[in-house]
Amino acid sequence: MTIEELNKIKAAKADIVKVRTIIAEEGEKLAKETGYRKQVLVCGGTGCQSSHSMDVLKALKDELAAKGIADEVLVVRTGCFGLCSLGPIVIVYPEGAFYAQATPEGIKRIVDEHLVNGEICKDLLYQETVHEDGSIISLYETNFYRKQKRIALRNCGVIDPEDIEEYIATDGYQALYKALTSMTPDEVVKEVLDSGIRGRGGAGFPTGRKWMFTKDAPGDIKYVACNADEGDPGAFMDRSILEGDPHAVIEAMTIASYAVGAHQGYVYVRAEYPVAVNRLQIALDQAREYGLLGENILGTGHSFDIEIRLGAGAFVCGEETALLTSIEGNRGEPRPRPPFPAVKGLFGKPTLLNNVETYANIAQIIRNGAAWYAAMGTEKSKGTKVFALGGKITNVGLVEIPMGTTLREIIEEIGGGIPDGKAFKAAQTGGPSGGCIPAQHIDTPIDYESLSALGSMMGSGGLIVMDEDNCMVDVSKFYLNFTVDESCGKCTPCRVGTRKLLQLLEKITDGKGEMEDLEKIQDLATHMKSSSLCALGQSAPNPVLSTLQYFGDEYLAHIKDKKCPAGVCKNLLQYEIIADKCKGCTLCARNCPANAITGTVKNPHVIDTTKCIKCGVCMNNCKFGAIIKK
Repeated sequence: MTIEELNKIKAAKADIVKVRTIIAEEGEKLAKETGYRKQVLVCGGTGCQSSHSMDVLKALKDELAAKGIADEVLVVRTGCFGLCSLGPIVIVYPEGAFYAQATPEGIKRIVDEHLVNGEICKDLLYQETVHEDGSIISLYETNFYRKQKRIALRNCGVIDPEDIEEYIATDGYQALYKALTSMTPDEVVKEVLDSGIRGRGGAGFPTGRKWMFTKDAPGDIKYVACNADEGDPGAFMDRSILEGDPHAVIEAMTIASYAVGAHQGYVYVRAEYPVAVNRLQIALDQAREYGLLGENILGTGHSFDIEIRLGAGAFVCGEETALLTSIEGNRGEPRPRPPFPAVKGLFGKPTLLNNVETYANIAQIIRNGAAWYAAMGTEKSKGTKVFALGGKITNVGLVEIPMGTTLREIIEEIGGGIPDGKAFKAAQTGGPSGGCIPAQHIDTPIDYESLSALGSMMGSGGLIVMDEDNCMVDVSKFYLNFTVDESCGKCTPCRVGTRKLLQLLEKITDGKGEMEDLEKIQDLATHMKSSSLCALGQSAPNPVLSTLQYFGDEYLAHIKDKKCPAGVCKNLLQYEIIADKCKGCTLCARNCPANAITGTVKNPHVIDTTKCIKCGVCMNNCKFGAIIKK
């Protein structure tokens, strides 16, 4: 393919895609010029698919065919829009009408009333997009999107990820052409270095320096690899990018191959991501067909190809040396460093390894320039960061915010606050390697340095929100359970240390903890951090240490008072019936699986604590609030 052919495709498709970003008279005009009255976008990300969005898509196509307007309405299956808690999501353009939690039954109304008769079904819209006067705004003007800046996610929810021409229409592969034809490898590396982008996979190492080290490493054979093994609980940033914009990663890896002198690349992605794997493979096949991957790319003489390698879901394979070992066909275990992969990586050759989100920024940096990217963010943390926002938050989903945005802005504005009027207690960042940020630090700006100073870390981008009902000792135990299961067992500090830490936490939550256990936790954590082979073992104590630092009173309550303040730790609970509130309806007694509740009709009941199995069924069934946890 030549640049002329690339631009011809861009010109042919640009207006079709542009309709999806313009909500005004210009959008109406463009819609008519493209030959389609309407465009209907249906989220095809994993989150919405799990809510049966493919049933919605089928119903839409069937209804359009039945009404005889299938040729007038363009139906597009996109990647993730971000607002996952409202899926399945359907958006109709050029109006930008955002239909939330769509159903096949609702689709019939949307087709009849909106697509045929031109009347928007306002009762089916996401209500934040409907003003009091009846006018509507686009999804991108809502609180969820207003403070976001989408770079890595720029095409997710906008284009069809299985159509290379839609990617080209959004300036896709223009950065690759620019790099191959008007920049030297040194200039490409310098542009990435000057942008200030840091690795989005966890540690935040400057990306440009990694590229420079790999480029300068001696050797005729080099590799470019992509870490798509995203394994943190609650994290789905990389998966969503691969599902919604796979060509962004392919273009970036090809640019990187030119910069460092590589001709072969690998994407290591977990097999539990079937949608992402399928769309990535489709994108690779299309890129080869269009001459954007393979031999003599864009007629420049540069050759580069990419293969997919599937992982079995081992968390430790997110560590760079373990990942490379797995690509080689061996058991995924870390290797001592140095030498680092940039010097001796895949098959013993210099290897550049970045994660999906990092690559998703590269084409935009090359196309718009380092200064454009460096103007966003903070002094030491440039650009944006994608977070998977989950836990006790109203707007569960995927967000991309400029570095330096405060935790409060993310939780209260973008996230919509804590449901049911509960109080914010903590936010966990960095997954099993990170820590918990307490409520007193809610105004902390999100950047690498600020999180590190609080005993947490950026990690790959999971952000789990917790409220007053969460027990922080139990949260620590959850993450330790995870790291115990995921430790590869190669080094003793991690293999034995994680298990010992977990045993100490279980002892505390079982009501058998002693004060000296806290000292044992501190000592064990110190040894693990200094002597474990890889980051899994070195960072495994972080959730425990951060909760000890900020929520030490909860540990003391578990140990000294033998109580769980949040009422979570089962062995420390005791259920009690308040006599003044009990109406003697017998509902609790009839539903108790252990027959631990006695009493007569219309008289207060009593729980026999020796028989009670603490299942909570009685409390859930009581209609009068007469049963409490102590």
